Amino acid sequence: MSEVVYEETATMIAAGDLQSFVPFGREHCRNHPNAFNLQLRELQPASELWSSDGAAGLVGSLQEVSLQERERESWQLRKGCTGVKEDEAEFEEELYTAGNMAVWSQGSRTQASSVYKAFTVDSPVQQALWCNFAVPQNNNDAEEVEQTVCIVQSTCINVHTVTGKDFISPLPFQVSNVWATKFGLLLERKNAANDTHPNPPGEPLPTVFSMLHPLDEIAPIVCKPSGPFEGSRVQYVSDSNMKIVFTCCQPSIVVSYDTVQGTHTVWALRKVTHDERSMVLRCPTEPAGTPLGLMASGFLASHLRNASHLDSPGGSGGLGSAAGISSAFSSPLHYSALYSHPSRIMTSSPGVHSRVHSPSISNMAALSRAHSPGMAAPSFSGVSRFNTSFHNPSPRGHHGLLPSPNSTANESVAMPEMEPIIPDLCVEQLWNEVVSAGCHREMSSQASKVFLTSDLCENHYLCFLVESHQHLRCVKFIESNDATQLIFPSVTTIPAKDAAPLQNIDAMLVLEACGSLVIYTGITRVSKVHLPSSLSQSISLTNHLPYLSTPVETISTPANAGSRHIHRLNEDAMPSPVSELKSLNIKQHEASFFEDFSFQQATPFILSLRDPVCNRVTLELSSGAMLRICIPEIATSELVRKCLEAIRFILPKEVAMKVLVKWYNIYNAPGGPSAHAEWSQFVTCFMTLMGYNTERLAWTRHLQFEVPLSPVIAAKKARPSDGGSDEDWDYLLASHYHRQINSQPVCGSVDPNNVPSAEKEDLFSHQADSPSSSSLKLESSAPLFPHIPALFSVLHLLYQELQLDELHRARASSLVCLLQQLARDLQLEEYVDLYWRDYPSLISCFTESCIIDQAVIGQMHRPSFLSSDPPCVFNWLSSCLRGEASPPFPYLPGICQRTKLLVLSYALYIIGDDNATSTNEWKYLLKLSAGQRSRVSEPNSRRQSSVKVRFSSESLAEQLVVWLTSQGFTLKDLESVPFGVALPIREAIYRCREQPSSDWPEEVCLLIGRQDLTKQAHKMTLGKSKASVGSGFSLVPPASSEADEEEDGMLDIIHEVTGLIWSQDLRIQEVRRLLQSSRPVRVSVVQQPEVSDHEYIEEKENKLLQLCQRTMALPVGRGLFTLFSYHPVPTEPLPVPKLNLTGRAPPRNAMVDLNSGNIDVPPNMTNWPSFHNGVAAGLKIAPASQVDSAWIAYNKPKSPELANEYAGFLMALGLNGHLTKLATLNIHDYLTKGHEMTSIGLLLGVSSAKLGTMDMSITRLLSIHIPALLPPTSTELDVPHNVQVAAVIGIGLVYQGTGHRHNAEVLLSEIGRPPGPEMEYCTDRESYSLAAGLALGMVCLGHGSNLIGMTDLNVPEQLYQYMVGGHRRAQAGASRERHKSPSYQIKEGDTINVDVTCPGATLALAMIYLKTNNRSIADWLKPPDTWFLLDFIKPEFLLLRTLARCIIMWDEILPNTEWVKSNIPQIMRGNFDPSEDINMDTMAQAQDYITAGACMALGLRFAGSANSDAFDCLYEFAKTFMKMMSFAGTAAVGAMGYYNLQTCLSMILLAMSMVMAGTGNLKVLQLCRFFHKRTGGEMNYGFHMAHHMALGLLFLGGGRYTLSTSNSAIAALLCALYPHFPAHSTDNRYHLQALRHLAVLAAEPRLLVPVDVDSLKPCYALLEVTYKGTKWYDETTVELMAPTLLPELHLLKELKVKGPRYWELSLDLSKETQHLKSILVRDGVLYVKLRAGQLPYKDDPQGWKSLLATAVSHRNSGVTAFKPEAISTFTSEPALISFAEFFCKTSEGLKSREDSLMLFSAMLYECVTQECPEMLPTYIAIEQAVGALHQGDLQQTFPLWQLRLVVELWDGRMLRGLANKHDTLLTSEFLPVMKNAVDVALDNWLKDHSSEVRSYMRGEVLSRDAQSIMLACFLVYRSIPCFRNTQANLEGCNSFADLLLRSSQLGIPLRDLLRLVPILLSSASGSQSLLFPLQAFSS
Repeated sequence: MSEVVYEETATMIAAGDLQSFVPFGREHCRNHPNAFNLQLRELQPASELWSSDGAAGLVGSLQEVSLQERERESWQLRKGCTGVKEDEAEFEEELYTAGNMAVWSQGSRTQASSVYKAFTVDSPVQQALWCNFAVPQNNNDAEEVEQTVCIVQSTCINVHTVTGKDFISPLPFQVSNVWATKFGLLLERKNAANDTHPNPPGEPLPTVFSMLHPLDEIAPIVCKPSGPFEGSRVQYVSDSNMKIVFTCCQPSIVVSYDTVQGTHTVWALRKVTHDERSMVLRCPTEPAGTPLGLMASGFLASHLRNASHLDSPGGSGGLGSAAGISSAFSSPLHYSALYSHPSRIMTSSPGVHSRVHSPSISNMAALSRAHSPGMAAPSFSGVSRFNTSFHNPSPRGHHGLLPSPNSTANESVAMPEMEPIIPDLCVEQLWNEVVSAGCHREMSSQASKVFLTSDLCENHYLCFLVESHQHLRCVKFIESNDATQLIFPSVTTIPAKDAAPLQNIDAMLVLEACGSLVIYTGITRVSKVHLPSSLSQSISLTNHLPYLSTPVETISTPANAGSRHIHRLNEDAMPSPVSELKSLNIKQHEASFFEDFSFQQATPFILSLRDPVCNRVTLELSSGAMLRICIPEIATSELVRKCLEAIRFILPKEVAMKVLVKWYNIYNAPGGPSAHAEWSQFVTCFMTLMGYNTERLAWTRHLQFEVPLSPVIAAKKARPSDGGSDEDWDYLLASHYHRQINSQPVCGSVDPNNVPSAEKEDLFSHQADSPSSSSLKLESSAPLFPHIPALFSVLHLLYQELQLDELHRARASSLVCLLQQLARDLQLEEYVDLYWRDYPSLISCFTESCIIDQAVIGQMHRPSFLSSDPPCVFNWLSSCLRGEASPPFPYLPGICQRTKLLVLSYALYIIGDDNATSTNEWKYLLKLSAGQRSRVSEPNSRRQSSVKVRFSSESLAEQLVVWLTSQGFTLKDLESVPFGVALPIREAIYRCREQPSSDWPEEVCLLIGRQDLTKQAHKMTLGKSKASVGSGFSLVPPASSEADEEEDGMLDIIHEVTGLIWSQDLRIQEVRRLLQSSRPVRVSVVQQPEVSDHEYIEEKENKLLQLCQRTMALPVGRGLFTLFSYHPVPTEPLPVPKLNLTGRAPPRNAMVDLNSGNIDVPPNMTNWPSFHNGVAAGLKIAPASQVDSAWIAYNKPKSPELANEYAGFLMALGLNGHLTKLATLNIHDYLTKGHEMTSIGLLLGVSSAKLGTMDMSITRLLSIHIPALLPPTSTELDVPHNVQVAAVIGIGLVYQGTGHRHNAEVLLSEIGRPPGPEMEYCTDRESYSLAAGLALGMVCLGHGSNLIGMTDLNVPEQLYQYMVGGHRRAQAGASRERHKSPSYQIKEGDTINVDVTCPGATLALAMIYLKTNNRSIADWLKPPDTWFLLDFIKPEFLLLRTLARCIIMWDEILPNTEWVKSNIPQIMRGNFDPSEDINMDTMAQAQDYITAGACMALGLRFAGSANSDAFDCLYEFAKTFMKMMSFAGTAAVGAMGYYNLQTCLSMILLAMSMVMAGTGNLKVLQLCRFFHKRTGGEMNYGFHMAHHMALGLLFLGGGRYTLSTSNSAIAALLCALYPHFPAHSTDNRYHLQALRHLAVLAAEPRLLVPVDVDSLKPCYALLEVTYKGTKWYDETTVELMAPTLLPELHLLKELKVKGPRYWELSLDLSKETQHLKSILVRDGVLYVKLRAGQLPYKDDPQGWKSLLATAVSHRNSGVTAFKPEAISTFTSEPALISFAEFFCKTSEGLKSREDSLMLFSAMLYECVTQECPEMLPTYIAIEQAVGALHQGDLQQTFPLWQLRLVVELWDGRMLRGLANKHDTLLTSEFLPVMKNAVDVALDNWLKDHSSEVRSYMRGEVLSRDAQSIMLACFLVYRSIPCFRNTQANLEGCNSFADLLLRSSQLGIPLRDLLRLVPILLSSASGSQSLLFPLQAFSS
């Protein structure tokens, strides 16, 4: 493969602006107070330093003392990306390091630099670099890239990510260099200086390591050498001679240099394959194998691991006595062995022997001696071990080399059980530099700079600069087909002192030995750079060296290694092949030249180039100053750039390169053109290269007068310089231009418009056929002459592409001048005709054509794709709309992207070919490929978005929209598509907007204009962050300032939402009033006359005590009411409202206090209430908030009396899932304090947070507190009883639903745990037994009879026995020892104490068989059916049994009173036989309790459903019981009866609030309020707790939450609502109070809040909810007004936001509910978008004010009644509002245009009511086009093309029938009116000017007047093909019938043919006899 080095003769280009350059970081560091920190660190005493941060330890600080004064600084620059699109904002980023600082700054040419981040670290920065780490995501293989800055210190690397995470990765060895790669960091280990042993007796250790993420282990890299003789030997990179000199991400390669061989090698870096990994890790058998043996890899592993896991800084005593060797230190043999091979101890410290003196050396001594940088590591034990033993490996194989005691000692060091570290990356050799044997040392030295560059033709080169030889080697590389391998075909050498790549102009800047700057593109020399004159005297010292550019090829195959230089000759045929000798001479010349040069040192010259970014480079001068220089781009005008791309695409590489280089030189000549002249210059240059004489061609001559085509003319004019120099003049004289200018007189600058008219006439009078002068011939020797047809065709396609973009269409007219000239000269008539049709007024000015000799015509390559029929994209689209077949449209890959996009869109949407965009592209697109190019790489579309295209049974519109998005097409792009072409796409978008799919990604929703969905999709992606992040709406409660409001703890309920849910009344305020416990209560007691003052005070205090029973019970309800409503601020503690137990007595508001000592107050009465208060405060915290371990500890109160509150707070954190973040250490701390409440809160909290996870660490934590789970011999811990209860429930929660056998067995026996001998287990046994039962039920939740592996436990039978009583069985297993001796206090005998065991056993059965409908178990739970047996059962147990039986028979529960009554046994319902002795009390009690149990079951079955039947049924029972209560005072119902009734009533109330949870139902609220007021008598603490829990459930989470009926929710509710409430605030006998809060585990967010996407305010919206069919009801649909609580999601099939006010949106829940769940979890925000013309429900409840409503009365009044002023109420589009403002209101100036104002108003009305505001520009464009046609002032026919496309689309839609009329966009009468107007205008013109058409058909030359424009319009609109070739078809047509027969050949649509009939026939027959009346045929 030959590389042509093509050199322009002496050309020069001008460089851009020069600025002096100072790294921004230097300034910043000057002001940075980092020296101060250092002094502080030095002053710290040693003890503190030990404990100070582990990053640099003490040694680091000691090192800092001896720092040199002058810090070394370094910096690097890179191109910054804003993260949006690559090309958006371009700026430079700088990373500057000096001393301990690293400064990252950003700045651009337009913006001053600013610091982005500055980092200060503890020890000097060795290196700082940017690196992107790939973080694998859990789903599939997608990786997220984390952009980071890595700061390398001697002992660790600090990694700071852009997102704000910081990592510190300790380094286990000293690092010489760190490199950033595609996968992560590469680290090179520093090699010791004394590693000179020729064959060290050990295995060499790896030298290169990788770190894929700061949290990953550092792993060695393996290499796979290429070459047949090595086989596929994979081994660690352990060659200490290999130095990395360069790494690159794209392609992923590493360049290394071998210091011994003196060669460079290129390696591909990739992930390790599985086989390679296993090959390396397998221990090789032969002793001298290169891969690391087992021992060494074990070694390595132990060291890396010790160093990288910082368990204990300084854990193992002194530095010297490392843990690993300490055992071996006792052996003196080993000790001496350490030093017997001084060369083996590889360390970089000068004092090797001062390292270890004696095993018992003291810490400080070791430190002061081990003063080497290698020791300043964070983990002392690990690293010192690493530094001594790591560098002293001795593989076991080599017995003879070392004395054996040493090797045995070493065996104790290398812990073989450590598994070796698995390598992550592999390097594979791709290319090796070949150097001939003779002079290999001097020939090569290490490259000082390596970079990648590419030339203008997309060849890629890897260049390395070898400074000692002053040359640059360019290795060309090609990516092979599989894209992983690179092929390196050739090497070229360019003499250079320094070089730098210029990325975005595909070139590099080379500093030559003589000091001049030269631009190369690839290996082609382009030109010198002319620097502005301030520098030029000093820099442009012309140096007359015999400088030669020889391509030197070294081909790296062993065969050719000998012949080192194969000379390739330059195209311009250099005089003689340059001999080898000469090229060596150059070197001496240079040297001598520089010696002569020394006297001039005073004037600065360029030393080197650095920091290239894009096209800017810094020049470093010998004076030390730095200048930033900007190299100009290849083109600034978009049009020129596109043309160059097309040219480069089609020409062979060598020719293309010539053209581009030539153009670059012309364009950037010093003092070059201004931007507007760029096109003219391009045309001139281009045509000259094709062989035109542009001076003689009229239109190019005028171009030329504007801008001279000379490299330097007026260079000094353009840049006023300070001092011109002689050299500039010499340069001018030597230029090309000077030689040419002698032959041509330079004309003055003549403006073509000033040319006298006569001359103008003369210019245009050349007829094409007149024998023209020889000057108009084409020069066939011109370089581009053979390629003219190919170039013409690509430029024509480019022209078609420009037509499709409104923004570029203006440029098409300039391109068309060039095209028409080429088309004339190539004699392509039809092309000329096409151009004339597009720009009639423009093209008719051009008449000249140039002659191409017939002789040379054969030299032109006519490409196959240049057809005689010109490709016209509008024509293609139009025939597509008409449904005609057409050939595939040609396009240039990568250049004509818009063409490709639109052609395929039409194919997909109009033709309806599903596969148009995938497999059938070839049917519609013909991809051009340049014949000579080896490979056409089609670059992906500008920005590929992440949308995956997947076609299922979607409609065409949906497929189109999704496909367009996947191609990166956005609304902005759509606006630039011409209106006619865009219409089908707009229609597809409009269709999709009506019924979008809910799971489309964000980009698609943006394209179809559904901001509501976009916002929703955007939220979906932000799932990790809190709700309040981003622009999205988040429900944040308002801040209130009034002090009295703040303390009740209920401030955070969101009023915007609750105000919409309960808009009619103030029930939320009422609930706040009922639940507030932070203000004193009102104690009103009237003083009776006979009561003394002292007694009166007592009376008041007794009354207060009663009221306090209520106050203390409130927090339980408040916790439920404010559930998850608050996002805490991490810097402030959580506000906890006080629990206020004082009162105020009217009339004087005197304080009443319980602590006055007048009455007996029970001790520790407030313990549990303040616990509940803490829980209530903690439950406010939303699960989505950011809470961390530190914040939890930060909330810990200082005063001990608040400890109970904090205990509750911990439990609440567990319930909302935040306690998992609490560090284990803290948990341990809290538990060891031995505070009972804290332990209860913590154990329950941790278990709730780990619900159902079987987490082992938590299990251990709980087991310590449960004696039964400890081994029988363990010491007895004194665990408080309540803590044991909490721990048992904890086991149930952690193992919920797992059916874990061991735990089930233990819990089963614990239900019946007998009391112990010494009063243990004697008090509150009931609550323990109940807890064991509940826990057992949770462990086996819902498993029913299929409990795996538990049949031998007989769980149900055992439980039944606990329930009904009987003989106690022998204790099995471990717990037998414990219960040998019975209790001395409690005499139970051998029978089971049913009173203790029954509740737990009953509920355990209920939970195990929950929802299983197991009738046999349910029958066990039936109440007994004889009076005798009834007497034996407590009424309470009847309630439990009924409840248990009903929830086992779940499906039989029905919401009506009959079902409830059916639970009462037959004997109670029948007539009583008076003879029997029946206790009526017993019967009444039994009935009431059974009823309450059934109601409770009903409440659980319909929990959270708001089922009206269930509610009515329960309400009936509540009223019945209330009636009975009112008789409670009478004798019929005794005091006992009152208690029972109250208990049952409380349970029914709770059942009601479960059903209505979250709905805030008024009837239930009234009941709760009624009970709230009753404080006296029997109303104890427990009842108050029940009633306020009911209130809390009713308003759960402020109406945002409701209850679930999942198994785990039912279990939580059974624990929380256990029907035995405490009698007083310290009562835990039957049920632990803390469990009341477990109700939270049953709550789930189901509130859907529609939020208007424009105003971001919550609003009302109509929802349509479809239920799935079940066995109780068929599939039904209900309408709900949101915000509303949804039913449980598994019951739903579909959820729809209904029109007409809001855009419809449907969520299909039959597929997946995840989407909806995530919406509900995030505050339930569902974005909706108001349709234009509609008002929200709040402003317009009935819908009478909408825009459409006005049109109802009579048909057409809508438009006329429409007031443009009213628009602002109906739409929020700013564009529409301002349109109405400026174009639809009559103002003074617009009086005359009344009709057009009407028209505009009508358009606006149409857009708003049709809900397609984006159609307004289309309407206006159509109107403008028609208006222009009528007035005849069209200059180009483009608008008519568009009109024609619109009409054709409309016709096609009408033909298909009006069935889908609602889908089309232009539905109104507007289009037919406009169409008619066009028809009329064109028909009128045709009547008067039919002769014009005839003369056109005869092919006569057209005149340049308005008629030709109208003619072109007529031809375009009537789609008449170019007639010059249809003349033949018309021969012999003399009747209308003939014409019809031939219509298909003519290719004219029938409708348009009819208009032409008279003309066609007359022109065919020559007579005008057959004139049809035109109107007869108008369609």
